[in-house]
Amino acid sequence: MTYCVAIRLDSGMIFASDSRTNAGVDHVATFCKMKVYEKVDDRVIIILSSGNLSVTQAVINMLDRHKFAASDEPTIWNAQSMFDVASLAGEALREIQRRDGPSLSQSGIDASANLIVGGQIAGENQRLFHLYPQGNFIESSEETPYFQLGESKYGKPILDRVVTTGTPQKEAAKCVLISFDSTIKSNISVGLPIDMLWYPNNSLRIGVQQRIRDGDPYFSMLRQRWGGGLRRVFGELPDPDWLE
Repeated sequence: MTYCVAIRLDSGMIFASDSRTNAGVDHVATFCKMKVYEKVDDRVIIILSSGNLSVTQAVINMLDRHKFAASDEPTIWNAQSMFDVASLAGEALREIQRRDGPSLSQSGIDASANLIVGGQIAGENQRLFHLYPQGNFIESSEETPYFQLGESKYGKPILDRVVTTGTPQKEAAKCVLISFDSTIKSNISVGLPIDMLWYPNNSLRIGVQQRIRDGDPYFSMLRQRWGGGLRRVFGELPDPDWLE
């Protein structure tokens, strides 16, 4: 019951997540799935999460406690690289799985969770990682500049067709929102509001944060024009002559 996207561009990084955690006729709940750590001129780190909410919140709380750790203990705030940050998040994920996983499984509850960890630390390039439930991870590349979490299948086609590392940030943001529209249209478990963040490369500070709620003028226009454009292009395509 989640959809998250993160894209690494030459000009910066875009992060977006929906905020629906339960969906049904009589129960709809929302929680923010984006966590931001910022120390201006030193580091900006963003974590997106999907999966069991209690597990992901416990992971974030464990990482938050690092702020009060001993000075010689590795934390999000003193890590020397984004690889180290991803490793810390993976260790926290494994720890929570060891602690809570068995009891959740006994009750028939899925304890799995995934994370996207991205950002930049002074002295190295911006980096983006996808963490799996086991705590291991992969890093984005020129060929794969974006990661998705949750209900990824509906929004993936537009990202594959449009996004490269050289895509301008405004076009990439527009593509992300169309990706969300396609997902929301096809899956009730994903819904508004959408939290978005733009990080300009090498700025070491957050660029823009935006929460897109129901009735947002730009998103409403985008949904209407994208749907109408698809129907128009579909109507212009020739019919298959072998069905005569």
